[in-house]
Amino acid sequence: MKISWHGQSCVQVVTNEGKKIIIDPFITGNPLSDLDADTIESDVIIVTHGHSDHIGDTEAIAKRTNALIISTVEIADYFAERGLETHGMQPGGGYQFDFGYIKLTPAIHGSTYSSDGVAITLGIAAGVLLHINEKTIYHAGDTALFSDMKLIGETFPIDVAFLPIGDNYTMGPKDAARAVQFLNPKVAVPVHYNTFPLIEQNPEDFTSLLKDGQGLALNVGESIKI
Repeated sequence: MKISWHGQSCVQVVTNEGKKIIIDPFITGNPLSDLDADTIESDVIIVTHGHSDHIGDTEAIAKRTNALIISTVEIADYFAERGLETHGMQPGGGYQFDFGYIKLTPAIHGSTYSSDGVAITLGIAAGVLLHINEKTIYHAGDTALFSDMKLIGETFPIDVAFLPIGDNYTMGPKDAARAVQFLNPKVAVPVHYNTFPLIEQNPEDFTSLLKDGQGLALNVGESIKI
């Protein structure tokens, strides 16, 4: 599989069969993004929670591409009411799709979205495990460090973990490094940093705390294959 990072928490996955998956597609308004929301192709959109820097361009992309939106029930219902194809889940639940197995995990964070100038709460935040092509990807979403990450790491051996390091709203580098100890992924990639002044970080402050070769700070648009 080919996996790439596109600023903030936006991650793309292209399976061996060519299925295109995008997680938290914050493109428009993201100063770090290298993507074009008007041309990007996607078969599946996964949204971890309701904040605007994670929902991002979900609706516009799904309308243009007919992508399936996978998220918590509340977010799925929000987009279903707009005529989009959705699949609602909740943390702890998993489902076998035609492209792979998805399991939502807990995340300690909020999930409020501003719609037409009104703030609405869209359930709770989540992380996501993707078990595809015999490989496992963990995207933590926005979260604090929590000890049950040990259980997440035991669900499947994790090949790549995407973890927020921006601090203030989420884990900082030190807590994210502790999360790596709990999860024990083969590779840990920092996300959710340097998009705004409040979350400016040096990713080496995270990767330097990990075992040699375990931490990988991707450049925007850079990809890895697993």
